[in-house]
Amino acid sequence: MTQVLGIVAGKGQFPVLVARGAKAQGRSIAMVGFVGHTDPEIAKEVDVFTMLHLGQVSKVIDFMHAHGATEMCFAGAISKPKALDLRPDLRAVKILFSLRCRGDDALLRAVADEFAKEHIVVISPVLFVPSLRAPEGVQTKRVPSSKEWEDIRFALPIAQTLGSLDIGQCVIVRSGVVVAVEAIEGTDATLDRAGTLGGKGCVALKIFKPGQDNRMDQPALGPQTIRVMAKHGYACLAYQAGDALFFDLKEAVSIADRANIAIVGLTAGEALPPCPPSTGP
Repeated sequence: MTQVLGIVAGKGQFPVLVARGAKAQGRSIAMVGFVGHTDPEIAKEVDVFTMLHLGQVSKVIDFMHAHGATEMCFAGAISKPKALDLRPDLRAVKILFSLRCRGDDALLRAVADEFAKEHIVVISPVLFVPSLRAPEGVQTKRVPSSKEWEDIRFALPIAQTLGSLDIGQCVIVRSGVVVAVEAIEGTDATLDRAGTLGGKGCVALKIFKPGQDNRMDQPALGPQTIRVMAKHGYACLAYQAGDALFFDLKEAVSIADRANIAIVGLTAGEALPPCPPSTGP
C-alpha cells in the first residue's frame, strides 16, 4: 500500500517541491491549502487537495484521517500579517489559550502536539528536498571583508537572543550598529526597511532560532532576497548553513556577483564564524 504524506501548504514553490520529492519517493499526497495564502493551482501537483481557512485545525485533522495520512509536514510561507485575521475553530482556540507566548515556534510546536494526539506525526519537509539545504562556506566570487566579518560576529549573539525570544530570524547591522531586526513583516520586508534606514554597506544575518523545532519554519532564502539587498547596496549576507533553505541558489549567487554582494554559509553549531585575514576595506 502506498504511504500517504499529508502536506499543509503555504505560499511559494516549497510545497510544490516537497510534493514532487515525496512522489519521487513513492508517496501519495494529501494536501491542505489556506485561503489567501496558497495558490489553488497547486492542486494539480497532488493526489487530493482541499482549501480551508487558517485556524480550522479540526478540519485539517479530519482531512488527514479521511485520506490515511499518518505523517505530515508544513511547507511554504504564511503571511503573518494576514494570519492575524485567522478564523480559529474550537480546537485552535484551545491551543491559543494554552500558550503563554504566541510566537511562531511556540504556536507550531503546539499544533504539532495536537496532531500527535491524533496519531499524525509531523516530520521535516526537508526529508523530501535535501538539495535545498543551504551550503557551507562562501558562495560568491567576493568573500566577506574583515569589516563584514566583524559585523557578522557582532550580529550573531543578537540574532540568537532575538531567536530565543521567538521573535525573528534575521538581523541587519552596519559598522557595529543594529539597523533592523525581523519581526512579523518577514525577511524581505525587513531587508527593505533596513536598506532604507542604513544605506549602502549593510550586513544581513539569518539563523535558525536557538532550540527551534527543525521540522517546521526553516529559515529560507532565495533570489528575491538578494534582489532586495542589491537594490539597497548591501555588502554581505550570512546564514546558518544546513538549517536554512536556499532556493535557486545558482540564480541568487549570479545576482549577488553582479551586485558585489558576498554570501557565506556559517558552519552549523559554531559559536562564532571564523575570522579570516582582511580581504578588503
